[in-house]
Amino acid sequence: MLDTLHGLDESQRVVATTWGGPLCVLAGAGTGKTRALTHRIAHGVAEGKYQPEQVLALTFTTKAASEMGQRLRTLGVQGVATRTFHSAALRQLQHFWPTITGGRLPDIAPSKAPLIAKTLDQLSISVDTAVVRDLAGDIEWRKVHAYTLEDYRLKRAELGKSLPGGLSLEVVASIHERYEQVKDELGRIDFEDVLLGTLGMLETEQRVVDRVRAQYGVFLVDEYQDVSPVQQKLLEVWLGSREDLVVVGDASQTIYSFAGASSSYLLEFPERYPQGTLVKLERNYRSGEHIVRAANHIMLGRPGALTLEAQGGSLEPIHRHIARTDEAEARYVATTIKGLIDQGASPDGIAVLIRFGAQSLEIESALRAQGIGVRIHGATPFFEEAHVKRALMEIRGAAVAGVQGSLAQVVEDILFGLGLQGDAPDHQGAERNRHDDLAALRALAQSMPSGSTVAEFSDLLADRAGAGDAPAVGAVTITTVHSAKGREWPVVFVVGLSEGMFPISYATTDEAIEEERRLFYVAVTRAQDALYLSMAERGRAEQSPRAPSRFLQALAPSGA
Repeated sequence: MLDTLHGLDESQRVVATTWGGPLCVLAGAGTGKTRALTHRIAHGVAEGKYQPEQVLALTFTTKAASEMGQRLRTLGVQGVATRTFHSAALRQLQHFWPTITGGRLPDIAPSKAPLIAKTLDQLSISVDTAVVRDLAGDIEWRKVHAYTLEDYRLKRAELGKSLPGGLSLEVVASIHERYEQVKDELGRIDFEDVLLGTLGMLETEQRVVDRVRAQYGVFLVDEYQDVSPVQQKLLEVWLGSREDLVVVGDASQTIYSFAGASSSYLLEFPERYPQGTLVKLERNYRSGEHIVRAANHIMLGRPGALTLEAQGGSLEPIHRHIARTDEAEARYVATTIKGLIDQGASPDGIAVLIRFGAQSLEIESALRAQGIGVRIHGATPFFEEAHVKRALMEIRGAAVAGVQGSLAQVVEDILFGLGLQGDAPDHQGAERNRHDDLAALRALAQSMPSGSTVAEFSDLLADRAGAGDAPAVGAVTITTVHSAKGREWPVVFVVGLSEGMFPISYATTDEAIEEERRLFYVAVTRAQDALYLSMAERGRAEQSPRAPSRFLQALAPSGA
């Protein structure tokens, strides 16, 4: 018979063998939390504590759910439901909806954009595409917090952040209200309605909640620091008065606060369940000693911070580099990676982590100049963004028409017409992303050799767009830090470590800076063997020098 406790360290074994009441596992980066969780399930099944079909293991991505299911099958366990919160809720909603309403569940809208466009049309409000995307984000923020419209007005005002498109709170609230009406009229529900609808169904239909609770008696939640208020409410309804609950998380990796995630549920777990058990996983099996030491230094004294202990691994010191310009930084990254590959490193084992998507342009160009394959992971590839496509089309049009003037000025005029005007927006979202993407195109035009024509620049952009979209075998990964969460590489470069870039410029409150700090912690802990930290003193068009990131400055050589 398979030994379900084989290979577990002392703390992981406690996770796998502790029964009788709620269990909270504080698991630092690289400490084997998924291993401990799956072995607990397997051991529980082997010992007769769990019936597989009564276990619901919840994750936050379909990839994580799939990985957990695969690990359980490797351990000889079949029949455990490993699902995201949305997947679990949708199954219940689809199953019970016809019985409750006598009709079929409305279709889920694949995107909020058409619904918001119709809403704006009915309200005679005109905004551009980026504002529509930010309005979608604002609606999602309200719904993951399970706020009523009145709650929204109060909480949004307290938030103190600018509203999409510079609209007033009353106008945005009216958009929210009309959006819900339009959705109902069209017979649609959105992504958040799946959770809200399931929650409402369980709270009002006793026969439904009784059947769901009879089906599932054991609940395990991975990445618990990412739970939103509506997900927490749903978990509590699923659980009822029972206490067979295991949560696993790391407060230092809470990087989705903008989407409603709150580490408070993790940190306050012992208060909610004083009879429960708290276990810490702090042995880091991923990273070398210098990387682990740096990670501990980054989060020292922060709420819920764990003290990681390196379990061997590389002793290579952390590399730091300050370049004169963004272009020089990209060259440093590319030439260093070329040297590593020449020495036998696999491109697939190397990642370049960026804070926001527009940074990928310079890095990608430098890597390709060295003949290194690149794949962009995460958000929409740079050249697939609608506003970038429009810019390329207009630059090509100017080339064909033979528009006169310097390349930099022609491109500047085109981008001005597409909205690259004034300072960058002071908030995160599609408007800011668009500004940064167009600014990156402007900087690229400014970097072209003296005398370059619009046609030559257009050809360069077309070549780059054609070369950079598809994943390639043997390629270096460029990804935002948010998209890198849950992954690891032997070699990691974290670039753009200057004030205004990382931490990002719109992180102006203490709370926002702490979110950036946690994001930096996630970036550092993606590295297994080698970590490279870099910044540029200037951008191409910037007159004043950039200051090094406070996070970079805090990592004194003795601390890393």
